[in-house]
Amino acid sequence: MVQAMVPRGVDTVIRASIDPAAGAALSFGLAGAPSQLLGDVAHRLVPATDRDVAEQIRSIRSAPLLFGWRGSQPVDSAALEELLLRVSRLVDDHPEVVGVDLEPVVVSPQGLSVLGASVRLARPPATTDLGPRRLPVY
Repeated sequence: MVQAMVPRGVDTVIRASIDPAAGAALSFGLAGAPSQLLGDVAHRLVPATDRDVAEQIRSIRSAPLLFGWRGSQPVDSAALEELLLRVSRLVDDHPEVVGVDLEPVVVSPQGLSVLGASVRLARPPATTDLGPRRLPVY
């Protein structure tokens, strides 16, 4: 019933989790086959910057679906970037948040709708370093 009220758009997935070796990571991909079968998911370390999330959205192979592929309307990428930044900030500011799963996030030409969300809370894992971390660029 709720999905009937949501404007049409592109279904996406946003996740954040704690990796024991790298720390908190933010993941983004399209919902369904592109990310699940083809592994078309982009990851960034938390805290993410506005440049990080803009690049993250554009780095997946299926990104053209977000930006007007074959005459479709482009989605509200600014709203999507803002949501990724907010999830990054949530995980960075609250170490007891060890997992966030937003699926699907329907991104339309004007705004977005989060239709499913779960947050996992636990004692934060012990970390031995407190310095900034970056994923290697290949």
